[in-house]
Amino acid sequence: MTRPISFSLLTVLLSVAVWSGCAVGPNYKRPAVDVPGMYRGASAETPASPGQNASGAAQPTAASLGDEKWWEVFQDQELHQLIRTAVKNNYDARIAATRVLEAEAQLGITRADQYPSLSIGGSDADQRSPAIGPIPSYEVSLGQVTASAAWNLDFWGRYRRATEAARANLLASEWAQKEVMATLVANIATAYFQLRELDLELEISKRTLGSRDESLKLTETLEQHGLSSLLDVRQSEQLVYTAAEEVPDFERQIAQQENAISILLGKNPGDIPRGWKLTEQPHAPELPAGIPSSLLERRPDIREAEENLVAANAQIGVARSAYFPQISLTGTAGFETPALTNLFTGPAGLWTFGASLTQPIFEGGRTKSNVRFTEAQREQFLLTYQQTIQGAFRDVSNSLVAYRKNREFTVQQEQLLKSAQDAARLSEVRFKAGTTDYLEVLTNETNAFTAELGLAQAQGNELTALVQVYQALGGGWQQ
Repeated sequence: MTRPISFSLLTVLLSVAVWSGCAVGPNYKRPAVDVPGMYRGASAETPASPGQNASGAAQPTAASLGDEKWWEVFQDQELHQLIRTAVKNNYDARIAATRVLEAEAQLGITRADQYPSLSIGGSDADQRSPAIGPIPSYEVSLGQVTASAAWNLDFWGRYRRATEAARANLLASEWAQKEVMATLVANIATAYFQLRELDLELEISKRTLGSRDESLKLTETLEQHGLSSLLDVRQSEQLVYTAAEEVPDFERQIAQQENAISILLGKNPGDIPRGWKLTEQPHAPELPAGIPSSLLERRPDIREAEENLVAANAQIGVARSAYFPQISLTGTAGFETPALTNLFTGPAGLWTFGASLTQPIFEGGRTKSNVRFTEAQREQFLLTYQQTIQGAFRDVSNSLVAYRKNREFTVQQEQLLKSAQDAARLSEVRFKAGTTDYLEVLTNETNAFTAELGLAQAQGNELTALVQVYQALGGGWQQ
């Protein structure tokens, strides 16, 4: 015959199944955001293609630089090796990885609250009492084996909402790790291009110094034969010293830049291997930006901000569940007997089953304040999410404008250098012919040297802007 307790237990389990789909609190829905039709600063000077409308205006296409792998964007093999080393050894990257492991463990801890807990135990005790007066001596043995279970029923979805929040926190940690990776790749690439720029500037300074040394010797020879003045010699010396003072300064900057890259690699300061020269680094004249709405799915900081919003939204459900009663089930089953040989026989069996319900009545406004607290947190994360999106669009726009204008600046700087070098050559010819003094040579040589260094800086800025565009579009974390 079925015992009444079995029917009651079945009823409880059916009730749990019915109510298991109920979870208080708002379900997450991605908030509406203001997404522009195209990035401000994106070039409209593209050939006619399916990506243009009937009026010929350029329309954004799905292709984006941010979708490409970093080893496809940066093609210098030495830079590839530096990035791989940094991804493996950089301390920020390793710390971010441990935070993901921490979030995974926290999810496991939180999710365990949804399930019953089960424990077993056993005991064996012998007791002997001597005779006391008319009471004869006696000996008692007691053996016990029990299994106990407890289950806090998740009628209102408190534990499910907490698990939802923990899962979102895990995803946020994973996206934060991707953001660290993207930033690391961008920092290594930027630092490497800046190092190659300094190398080029040092090369220019040494080459200019050698040329000016030869010019100084010539001027001194002319002065010794009365064909030039001592003033010309002093002015020629100024050109030599101007180039000479740049050499140790660039050498200092190179050593410090190598130290900075070494730290990014997770190593002590040391030499950094070089690959292609600055002028050999490939980069396209125009960069595909893609569709602005896709940035919401690609940028790690936006995805992290959204997962933080999801977690905050779920915490509202956790807080609201405190308004409802908490129901717990407990049960114990086992065997107990004074004779161990009869421990597992039928008469030795024992069991208990119980249920408890706790309904908060008065807590001084704690529950209400906690709900308001979680709602305020959700609003804060919502604003942070929207702010992050706007900041991302600003980053893309700024980087696209910087890349295009740096390219235009480089073209003009090339023309300036060509003109300055030609003026320096002509002034040198005029001086040797005796039709001008050395002051003209001094001025034009200085202008040419400055223009050549300026071109190196412009080329470095162009590559740095390329890195900024790639990072702003959400690239660099793909491994």
